[in-house]
Amino acid sequence: MKTDAVRGGGAGTPKKSARPADGRSIGSRFAPYLLLLPATVATLALLGWPLLKTILVSFQNLNARQLVQHLTEWNGFENYTEQLSDPGFWSVTGRSVVFTALNVFLIMAGGALVGLLLNRLGKKMRLLLSIGLLLAWAMPVVASTTVYTWLFEARFGVVNWILDALGWHSMAAYNWTSTQYSTFFVILLLLVWGSIPFVAFNMYAALTTIPKELYEAARMDGAGPVKIFTAVMFPNLKPFFLATTFLEVIWIFKAFTQIYAIKAGGPDGLTRTLPIHAFLEGSGRQHYGTGAAIAVLTILILGVLMAYYFRIILKQEDEL
Repeated sequence: MKTDAVRGGGAGTPKKSARPADGRSIGSRFAPYLLLLPATVATLALLGWPLLKTILVSFQNLNARQLVQHLTEWNGFENYTEQLSDPGFWSVTGRSVVFTALNVFLIMAGGALVGLLLNRLGKKMRLLLSIGLLLAWAMPVVASTTVYTWLFEARFGVVNWILDALGWHSMAAYNWTSTQYSTFFVILLLLVWGSIPFVAFNMYAALTTIPKELYEAARMDGAGPVKIFTAVMFPNLKPFFLATTFLEVIWIFKAFTQIYAIKAGGPDGLTRTLPIHAFLEGSGRQHYGTGAAIAVLTILILGVLMAYYFRIILKQEDEL
């Protein structure tokens, strides 16, 4: 009887389920990680491994002789101390920071204005402007750089021809890549022209998320265009400005093709930025250890510059 009672009592006891307490199976819990696995492996293979090799090379004395003879000569932090004690490195660093700040300011200001224009235009004009922006954005970097080189060519360039026709006859044969500031002007114009479409499209997309009722309430309170932008638009667009500025700083700071294709860091190295400096010292002079050290320092400097800004973005996300 006792045995039957035990058996009978066992019939009313709930069976243990193979599912976790939250009701999800083990497979469903690990499914997101399995879906992320191919992208993670690809990222580690395409970015992680080259970065690790660059760090390892930065601790080596790797020049043409060591490369040909397959020698590995470790020299510790010598490449880093050499660069950090070199005034030329800090001159290039300061130039890179100022160049990036000026470009990002112009890109964000111009892109925001074009985005506002897209939001105010009718369908046909918005479509026409969008096509023009898309063509500028989609043009390959080397192709756009080549076009700008032709436009600012000294003898047969369109820019000099227009300036000469407008009365600036001294600009008829002006060499735009002969001085530091004129060369930087051409590079800056090229980078701003190619980056504004991205900011403008993002700005327009962000504007479409703002409810129209907010505009109507602001107008009923007597707010003008400036007040509407500062009190209605900007608070709603703040996450857009933070994220887009973050991306633009990274893209401009690491810009290489436009600067190298126009003048290769010249004249006299006065338009060198850190990516150009790393390439010319590494592949150009075959001091691969030095070039790798400059590349690693470039990443660290960019990380330091963006650390505070990244904290602002994370704080903004927490507030949302």
